[in-house]
Amino acid sequence: MTNDARGQSDDLHPQAPWWWGIGPVGAVILVIVGIAWTLWLFLGSSGAADNSTVGYGASKVISIGLVLGGTVVLERFRSRTSRAQETKDQENG
Repeated sequence: MTNDARGQSDDLHPQAPWWWGIGPVGAVILVIVGIAWTLWLFLGSSGAADNSTVGYGASKVISIGLVLGGTVVLERFRSRTSRAQETKDQENG
C-alpha cells in the first residue's frame, strides 16, 4: 500500500481521475489555464480546425477547477462551523 504526501492510501480510490487530490492551488491553476485556453481559442491564435471541440475541452478544465475550488471552500466552512460548535459545547458542558 503506497501513501501520498497527505497520508491517504491509493487503495481508497483505485480508479481516481487524474485531477484527484490536486488541492486548492491546483484548482486555481486549472481555472487560470482553462480561461487562458479559452481566450487563446476565441482570439483566433489556435489554428484548430474544429473550435467547438477545443472549446469543450477548455470548458471542462475550467469546470473541474471550479468544482475543486468550491469543494475546498465548503470543507473549510464546515470545519470552521464544527470547531465553533465544539467550543460552544465545551462552554456549556
